[in-house]
Amino acid sequence: MKIVIIGGGFAGVNLAENLAGNKNFSITLVDKNNYNFFPPLIYQVATAYLEPSSISYPFRKLFRGKKNVQFRFGELLSVRPETNTVVLHNGELEYDKLVFATGAETNYFGMENVMNNAIPMKTLNDAIEMRNRLLQRMEKATICTNSRERRKYLNIVVAGGGPTGVEVSGMFAEMRNGVLRKEYPELATSASNIYLVDGSSELLGPMSKKSQEATYNALKKMGVIIKLNARVTDFTDDTVFLSTGETISSKNLIWAAGVSAKVFDGIPQESYGRGRRMITDEFNKVINTANIYAIGDTSIQTTDKNFPDGHPQVAQVAIQQGIQLAKNFKRMVEGEALQSFKYNDKGSMAIIGKNKAVVDIPKPKMHFNGFIAWLAWLFIHLMSLISYRNRIVTFWNWMVAYFSQDQPLRMIIRPEKRYNKKTEEVQQQ
Repeated sequence: MKIVIIGGGFAGVNLAENLAGNKNFSITLVDKNNYNFFPPLIYQVATAYLEPSSISYPFRKLFRGKKNVQFRFGELLSVRPETNTVVLHNGELEYDKLVFATGAETNYFGMENVMNNAIPMKTLNDAIEMRNRLLQRMEKATICTNSRERRKYLNIVVAGGGPTGVEVSGMFAEMRNGVLRKEYPELATSASNIYLVDGSSELLGPMSKKSQEATYNALKKMGVIIKLNARVTDFTDDTVFLSTGETISSKNLIWAAGVSAKVFDGIPQESYGRGRRMITDEFNKVINTANIYAIGDTSIQTTDKNFPDGHPQVAQVAIQQGIQLAKNFKRMVEGEALQSFKYNDKGSMAIIGKNKAVVDIPKPKMHFNGFIAWLAWLFIHLMSLISYRNRIVTFWNWMVAYFSQDQPLRMIIRPEKRYNKKTEEVQQQ
């Protein structure tokens, strides 16, 4: 069976790895990057606590020695279901089964100014760009003589009160109160604020009330200004506009407020559901198709009685769907009955800062926070990294940061640029 997998995130990699070595399958994994990366730690790359290589790993090295798995560097343009062909930007591939594991992309809810001016937090490129941009603005703030203008460089607005928004806000608060005061003495007396904005009435909406309250109180104590029941409606002229009528002067809007799946040419329009996710049956086959499947964030499955509105777009769903689909493909070639996917919710967690985290476990129903939750968060995320090398490097960086309360990774590294003297804007050659 010839299987083409589009996307090498949690879902795609787990599917490929669980079919590797099986002579009944010929697997081609397609991705527009040549590496797998670990999205839950993107914000630590963006805030210069980890290097990009700590949370990423090349596909070709990952699948080296697995003869039935090939990697194809390419971006999907369209699908031709009538000929069982996918069209990439650099060629075509034939398939017997096609699997979409393309994840999700940043959703700006139609706000063009936000899309053009905010800093997203979805890809490794986003994280590197965010690190470079924020470090450059810190340098500009050191030579800015106008206090009001300097505050725009230093103020940070984080849109989205989910785990990513909470974690990046906590990280910025710790950096502001620690290493940045040491490394930027010119700014020691300058006022700066970190704002966390969310449209709901609580942070970490899907988590327990105890976790929400613990997170809110911890961030407030760290100096984060939390604005609930408020949405970002625009971002222009160094001003963030909120639905409450308030405005915040800042050049830095970090966008962690929402995601949506991608739409592909060749997939029937009626196969898409809420959030542009592909609607699948209990076996993850896309409705209105014969041999096309979707797993992970790009799939919405309403057949699981415990999740009638679809599964949450989290890593554990993607991992479990990838493993389950691999088992069902094996059952297909062996002529056995397929098994429906049922998500095993192992719980949720979020880190707030040093020695601060929250954890919810559904069965048995448990909640804990503080140092023990922080250790649990570190262990789970460390063990979820794809290779031993990633785990060792990340663990070392965390230990250095913990005991020294510092991390020597704040370097501005980017392609060669040229400056427009009139606008002082940076432009790529």
